[in-house]
Parts: sequence; C-alpha cells; structure tokens
Amino acid sequence: MAKQKTDPNYKVIAENRRARFDYAIEEDIECGIVLEGSEVKSLRTGGSNIAESYASVDDGELWLINCYIAPYEQAKVFKHEERRRRKLLVSRKELSNLWNATQRKGMTLVPLVLYFNHKGRAKLKIGIAKGKKIHDKRETQAKRDWSRQKQRLLKDHS
Repeated sequence: MAKQKTDPNYKVIAENRRARFDYAIEEDIECGIVLEGSEVKSLRTGGSNIAESYASVDDGELWLINCYIAPYEQAKVFKHEERRRRKLLVSRKELSNLWNATQRKGMTLVPLVLYFNHKGRAKLKIGIAKGKKIHDKRETQAKRDWSRQKQRLLKDHS
C-alpha cells in the first residue's frame, strides 16, 4: 500500500469513514465501476459521496446504489444522472461469494473507498460487513478512547 501513496496516479476520491464504526467488516473486495465520461471528469475534480450508498446483487450483477457523483458543469449535452445505479465489475466467483454472503449469511455490502488506482482507473473497495449493535459501537469507542489516552500517557512520561 505504501507504493500506491507515492504513485502520482493513485488518488482517493471518497471515503466512507463511518462504515467502520457502524459495521464489523469481515472482508473487502476491490471492484471496477462502469462510469460515463462526465462522471469520470467529475470524479477527477473530487465531487462525490459514498457515505449513504450500498451495493447489492440483482439478477446476477453487482450494483452500486445511491452513490452521489456531482454534475460536471462543462458537459453540456452528455450530462449524467447524479444518483443513478452504477454497475460494479467483479469476477463470477466473487459475485457468487457476495450473493452467498448477502442472501444466506445476512451480510451487507458497504462501499469503503472510491479511488483511482495506479493505472488511473476508478475502483471501489466494498466491504462484506455485519451491522453492529449499539453496545458493540460503545465498546469500539471505548477501545479507541483508551488507546488514545494510553498514547498520551506514554508520550507524557517519556
């Protein structure tokens, strides 16, 4: 991962930071995303939000639902719909694993990061997740607070 950060083409467009708080992520998968030209241009300027979006398997295809990509002002004729369903590209084996996780195990497909990879292609990392209960969220917050406090104590006594 350190190689990607030094690469000039690698750029994080949108990150769903709340997902790790609301869900226990078991596994993550990188998948391609089918975009129109104006959507790619808009993503290059940084206009997107994946916070309230999710992925689902319908009719043997993987779809990203409710992802917002801002309209690109210079596209006069070929404008795109901001919250349309976008097809995600994964292998057949991964698709069957995702279908099994969502239909049989009751998991959720949560988008984690939308980014341009080292080749300059838009990719989406989705997580296979299980929703956390309120007590799990409190426990996560308590662990995070304790680790932060521990770091402060170690820093002060050094």
